[in-house]
Amino acid sequence: MSRLTSFRRPEASAAVGPVAARPPAPPLHNPPTDYTYDGSFEGLLTVLFRVYDRRSAPGSIQVEGAAQGGLFAQAVAIATDETLATRTWEGLLRFMPEPARARLYHVFLSEDPERELLIFRYADMALRAGRDISENYADATVRRCQRLAQQLFREKHRMEAFVRFEKAQDGLFHATIEPDFDTLPLIASHFTKRYADQRWLIFDRRRRYGLYYDLTRTTIVEFETGGASPRRGEVSATVLDEREPLFKILWQAYFDHVNIPERKNLKLHQRHIPKRYWKYLSEKQPCERRFEPIKNKRPPELPALPG
Repeated sequence: MSRLTSFRRPEASAAVGPVAARPPAPPLHNPPTDYTYDGSFEGLLTVLFRVYDRRSAPGSIQVEGAAQGGLFAQAVAIATDETLATRTWEGLLRFMPEPARARLYHVFLSEDPERELLIFRYADMALRAGRDISENYADATVRRCQRLAQQLFREKHRMEAFVRFEKAQDGLFHATIEPDFDTLPLIASHFTKRYADQRWLIFDRRRRYGLYYDLTRTTIVEFETGGASPRRGEVSATVLDEREPLFKILWQAYFDHVNIPERKNLKLHQRHIPKRYWKYLSEKQPCERRFEPIKNKRPPELPALPG
């Protein structure tokens, strides 16, 4: 899967003016076809191009290796073509504004089981309408795409808030996440700007890839599968900076001291910080040892006055 090119896909930008009417899309008069692709966004855009080239609507669009074939029909494997993908991506702007086009990429990142057909249906509706359909909430496809995009951005904001780094001996700051959606392409810009003065790596344990910033640029890095994973994807204690356990204890002590037990509202707390994110937070981990403040030196004892 092409992680690097997918990472470069644009996010939603400022709204543009209404899209001019265009000729309708060609009719898909041939029998439906089952398509397979390599799982990348560029691969899916290539499938969309081939659908109209073959005049055959998709019965299904599945990732190679995970596709379930029919009894009487053989799936058509579509090879990713960067040129056709770019042509399709740019051509969508003729029928929809840029924010609506970016929403299709966000639906892809949602990893919804029906994301490929949702993207096709949305694009096909826009092509046949010849105008922007992003506010046509009477349609189930438009509503679902909007809902998935909202859920994705909610997860994106939580990842930006709840990521916690640990410092390794070589100065690299490491964080492990396991979000519900594929949010790394959307949070790359945030962390690149916020931590521009230090090297860092954010690793998505579920999808086995990460973002690496080397003080110059942020790139996609892949991880080999296999082998035992550390608990919660943590870095081994042997490679952590020797002061990292102390920082964790200090943060837990700070959290305990600013807490006001009389104003405890666990229901509200879990609404703002759901339990599934607690595994990322140092203050939510069990204290390994109690924080002991540094004791000031005692002043020298004064000599006893003559009595």
